[in-house]
Amino acid sequence: MIRFINVSKSFGPKRVLEDVSLEIPVGQTTALLGYSGTGKSVALKLIVGLLEPDGGTVEVNGQNVAELSRDELMALRSTIGFVFQFAALFDSMSVFDNIALGLRQQRVPEANVVARVESSLERVGLAEAAERFPSELSGGMRKRVGIARAIALEPRYILYDEPTTGLDPVTSAVIDDLMVRTKRDLGVTGVMVTHDMRSAFAVADRIAMLYQGRIHAVGTVDEIRRTDDPIVRQFIEGRP
Repeated sequence: MIRFINVSKSFGPKRVLEDVSLEIPVGQTTALLGYSGTGKSVALKLIVGLLEPDGGTVEVNGQNVAELSRDELMALRSTIGFVFQFAALFDSMSVFDNIALGLRQQRVPEANVVARVESSLERVGLAEAAERFPSELSGGMRKRVGIARAIALEPRYILYDEPTTGLDPVTSAVIDDLMVRTKRDLGVTGVMVTHDMRSAFAVADRIAMLYQGRIHAVGTVDEIRRTDDPIVRQFIEGRP
């Protein structure tokens, strides 16, 4: 389980997260919503130890992430797949090598690397794209490669940072379906940061909304969809 316990984080005078407590249930996908600048992506970086909280604790598998040694942190990260907002692929490397990079860093035998890369590409519907380069792919295809790279690590958790940003509605629906199938077929626990309410409703089991640095609302998709809370309703309906 991933747990935030009274977590606070500031950057200079700007308080981004304040006394945030949240549990991410195992085997479910939790969507983290909120206006720009409310700390959603910061929360993902705290989970993988790219940032440390100023106060409180972020736990993964019962471990305080900020207290892990370098080797312990690397071991934890090997269980977490991270799908970046803009895929973060290396332009000079083929799709195959982009996906294989993390496996090779973990010193996975090359025969296993090949099998896992091919399997993950087939899972995202890009088996034919292994030797292509990121510049030859559409935005939606790059996102799918990013998901394939996360899947290849055989993680316990996958963190999605704005997975449908910049995509047309049809391609967004393809990414949504891929995230749903990844949870169903691989049993991973997911955390999805998004502004896209359609995507959140389609993919998530639970939704948490950050507002002014705090958790304002948490519930199932149906509970959030039916809520009368004016702040949540304003966000869902896109009203100024």
